[in-house]
Amino acid sequence: MTWAVFGQTLRYPFVNYDDGTYVYGNPAILGGLSLRSVAWAFTHIHSQNWHPLTTISHMLDVQWFGLKAGGHHFVNVLLHTAGVLLLFFVLRALTGATWRSAFVAALFAIHPLHVESVAWIAERKDVLSGVFFFLTLGAYARYVRSEPRVLCYSVTAIMLLLGLLSKPMLVSTPIILLLLDYWPLGRINDGRTLRRAMVEKLPLVVLVAGSCVATILAQKEATGSAADLPLPWRLQNAAASFAIYIGQMFWPARLSVFYPHPENALPMWEIALGLSLLVGLTLLAFLTRKRHPSILTGWLWYVVMMAPVIGIVQVGLQGHADRYTYLPQIGLYVIVTWAAAELVQKSRLRIIGLTTCAVAVLVALGLSAWRQVTYWKESETLWTRALAVTPNSDVALGGLGGVLLEAGNVDGAIARFQSALRIRPDNSEVHSALAEALMRNGQAQEAASHWEKAVALQPEDVQARDKLGAVLVQQGRLSDGLAQWRASLKYNRDDANALSNIAWVLAAAADASTRDGMQAVELARHASRIAGERDPLILRTLAAAQAETGDFSSAIETAWRGAHYAAEQHNAFLTDELRRNITLYEQKTPLRDLSLRNSARLP
Repeated sequence: MTWAVFGQTLRYPFVNYDDGTYVYGNPAILGGLSLRSVAWAFTHIHSQNWHPLTTISHMLDVQWFGLKAGGHHFVNVLLHTAGVLLLFFVLRALTGATWRSAFVAALFAIHPLHVESVAWIAERKDVLSGVFFFLTLGAYARYVRSEPRVLCYSVTAIMLLLGLLSKPMLVSTPIILLLLDYWPLGRINDGRTLRRAMVEKLPLVVLVAGSCVATILAQKEATGSAADLPLPWRLQNAAASFAIYIGQMFWPARLSVFYPHPENALPMWEIALGLSLLVGLTLLAFLTRKRHPSILTGWLWYVVMMAPVIGIVQVGLQGHADRYTYLPQIGLYVIVTWAAAELVQKSRLRIIGLTTCAVAVLVALGLSAWRQVTYWKESETLWTRALAVTPNSDVALGGLGGVLLEAGNVDGAIARFQSALRIRPDNSEVHSALAEALMRNGQAQEAASHWEKAVALQPEDVQARDKLGAVLVQQGRLSDGLAQWRASLKYNRDDANALSNIAWVLAAAADASTRDGMQAVELARHASRIAGERDPLILRTLAAAQAETGDFSSAIETAWRGAHYAAEQHNAFLTDELRRNITLYEQKTPLRDLSLRNSARLP
């Protein structure tokens, strides 16, 4: 079932929504797996998150598949399949109910809300953390029921740690284990057993606390302007989101990759409905806990796991997101499955009726999910669908603008970016994208203006700073350009683009007072190590720096390596340029060329 729905993604390319940041546009990932890259994963923030195991998994993908997106999709689907099977085995081990566990696992396998988590390469953290979450539950079940208990508890802690290193959303896991202690394990019967069970989880809470600290430090820059939303607006959206997610579980229609935050525009009935569901269902779960303990465990599973991403602490610009339901809604699947089975337990038609309903539900959900997956077949389809669902989405307009820009439709891209900025003028990413489009149109001055707005809105946006610095240098403002790149290094000391660009100016500037060959070599070598020693543009810079120091033999060797990698990438222009550089170095002549269109990463 899982592969029937998601197998089609193996034919899909990367999309222009975070896939570049996570994989194909990230020099640290493109270098593949090495001791240095593993150390980088543990010591650096990746895409405004600290999830080193997820980062390493992307490095492994590049090591195995290069930039063939089908391989990256294959790993996502494989991990999701593993999660589906583990959920079945764990739930069966906990409850002893084979068919109910199978139905819950089947819902988890193909629910349309999970398409985003599986079909989106950048969302690897969901499926990877899901595998470790289920392994944590399985190890805990063995701890409760088997010997040696110390070993099983240690495995539980290790699996939880690996899950937290994949995605910090697993911070609620100790509470989930407490819920399982209540039902189905039956370990909590009174206050004494509750206290004992809570004390038992303290070592796991320590792991969670460490993950929380790392997450807060990593995401304090990711909150952006959305975090400045008044607390009442965030509370209103959180209340409504509880109801929205439940509604989407039963009727998963008009799903989108991005739902804009409603800010203060939510109708009161929607807020009231969300609050009523939250309070009413919580009361119902507690009132029926003796006869139906599965309802209490399932409902609190949903509420507790959803709490970190419900929007009270806002990260990003979305109002809610399909991917947030990946693990929390398992609790609701348990409620529906166990309630339905118990409801018809005394009926003679139980087997026929339940089987018919189960098959009908799974077929309907599978067809819906299959169709939802097709919207991920390319970036244009993804954003066109998003605009059909949410016409006033600045993010969708910006994404579609990026597609048009890549296709060469510069005017169409500029129009989409300008429309996006009319909706949200303080969106730094769209200012950067518009700047790139304007550069394609030959409007360098206007482009610089929008990059300046981008870095004013988001000072830590090193990509915008790198591009702004390149434009300023092209305009002859060397000191201003160098200042932007050096500012980039303050936010990210391993920004390979900034390192390489500074090295280029220090190596190839016409003014002797600006040049510093030794420092240029040091910076270029650092940049090349970050990029995995295979980036031809950085190797061109390193060769120019070596030539500036008079080490022409090294410059020739480095330039030949750069030409080789440029040819592998089918970059004929850069290949020819490096060969021309080699001719200069063979004549003992250093390079004097600050044409950064061929050196800095400009469109």
